[in-house]
Amino acid sequence: MAIIQPFKALRPQPQFAKQVASKPYDVLSSAEAKIEAQGNPASFLHITKSEIDLPEQIDVHAPEVYLQAKQNLDAFLKREILFHESKPCYYIYRLIMDGKSQTGLVCTSAVDDYDNNIIKKHEFTRPDKEQDRINHITVTGAQTGNVFLAYRNVDAIDVFITQWTTAKTPGYDFVADDAVQHSIWVINDGDAIETITNLFAKHVPVTYIADGHHRAASAAKVRQSFNGKIPEAANYFLTTLFPANQLSIMDYNRVISDLNGHTQESLLAALSKKFTVHLVGEKALKPAASHEMGMYLNGNWYQLTAKPGSFNTDPIGILDISILQKNILEPIFNIVDQRTDKRIDFVGGIRGMAALESRVNSGEMKVAFSLFPVSMEQLFTIADTNNVMPPKSTWFEPKLRDGLLTHLIYE
Repeated sequence: MAIIQPFKALRPQPQFAKQVASKPYDVLSSAEAKIEAQGNPASFLHITKSEIDLPEQIDVHAPEVYLQAKQNLDAFLKREILFHESKPCYYIYRLIMDGKSQTGLVCTSAVDDYDNNIIKKHEFTRPDKEQDRINHITVTGAQTGNVFLAYRNVDAIDVFITQWTTAKTPGYDFVADDAVQHSIWVINDGDAIETITNLFAKHVPVTYIADGHHRAASAAKVRQSFNGKIPEAANYFLTTLFPANQLSIMDYNRVISDLNGHTQESLLAALSKKFTVHLVGEKALKPAASHEMGMYLNGNWYQLTAKPGSFNTDPIGILDISILQKNILEPIFNIVDQRTDKRIDFVGGIRGMAALESRVNSGEMKVAFSLFPVSMEQLFTIADTNNVMPPKSTWFEPKLRDGLLTHLIYE
């Protein structure tokens, strides 16, 4: 069963919460982070993307970057922008975007659960990304990146959280510049804490990483690095657990920079072997069902519908991204590994179809593919069967903000 614990969060004074809260470090480039933090000395990006405070030519993985993060974290404490909670607490985090609400529990989850596959994965990690977070955690002593976990909803947990958020006043409640509302309640009552811990221990056998595979893997490897002299807090890592019935996965689309020698005519002919190809025209095509894709080429959208027999029906093979890889990317474009091939890029569904059109119309890319999103049940099935999704298969919105709740591994 899932092991969770309350923790003594490092968090902002209420009057600084909106200024501190920042987009996750891994959705912004250094240049974008610098613009986001401009004029805001309280932005948590000074800690998660600390290269913005160093000369532009510096390697973002240089030791100086992690030392700067530590100095900035210490400065935030000294300036009393942040404070350290006096007792272990749970926290309820609600996000509202476009009128849709999702509410989760912020806690620490056991590294043992990660190692023993109680916390289930669906994605491979990259060593370079792991090492970046390992260095950041080790030098700062802080897990600044929240791991987004999902679980099959439990009525008793839903009732508890609803009652608490209805009866209590949130400690933080603000609307960010992107119009997403962030509200956080502090649970510091001993009986309530015990109730929550027991509910998860009794009713939640496993949790699933929705977003944050690299953050979770890094926390586990930091613990390994202590070689037996492990600080107690390092046995846990920062997580927010959401019931699956409040979550939906957005599409994660592809753009490709060359046609691998194809003309428009030869590309359409190659596609017609495995797909029914229908010219839609200038109106953007956002797929309405699985096994249907949109393709944007030379100013027009095409509907591609996979023909029967063109894909497998196992948990991985049935995914549209697998159908794309098997029938288009590899045989037509010679893209064998999406993680390493520089000719392909990924566009999260939050950016809309216009972002795909823009990348192609600019000449930067030659063709774009829009995909139907993976479902939560598909994600669970893949993780339960110890399978791994193709890279960049899921996109979740809204994103948890960094800086509102941080877990210190040295206390």
